[in-house]
Amino acid sequence: MQNMNQLMKQAQKMQQEMMKSQQELESKVFEVSSGGGVVRVEMTGKFELKSLKIDPDAVSPDDVEMLEDLILAAIQEAHSKVSEATEEIMGRVTGGMKIPGLF
Repeated sequence: MQNMNQLMKQAQKMQQEMMKSQQELESKVFEVSSGGGVVRVEMTGKFELKSLKIDPDAVSPDDVEMLEDLILAAIQEAHSKVSEATEEIMGRVTGGMKIPGLF
């Protein structure tokens, strides 16, 4: 019975650490750019797009496709950074165990 109580305490501690880590991650803002800074994106740790800035010099009616590609690249990079940060935080909390559905 004592082992069960110990296990429950460990689980509660892990849950508290995960909640704290999740709140910390969600409050972070990740900024990335593409095209040498022509397009800048800010994304929160909740994968919410916070801002999108485009250098006016990048706006050309003759090359809309290039601008679209730069925007997509910046958003994808921001998403990757948030995913990496999430995995890093979860790895610290769980000791490297992969627990589905936690984040």
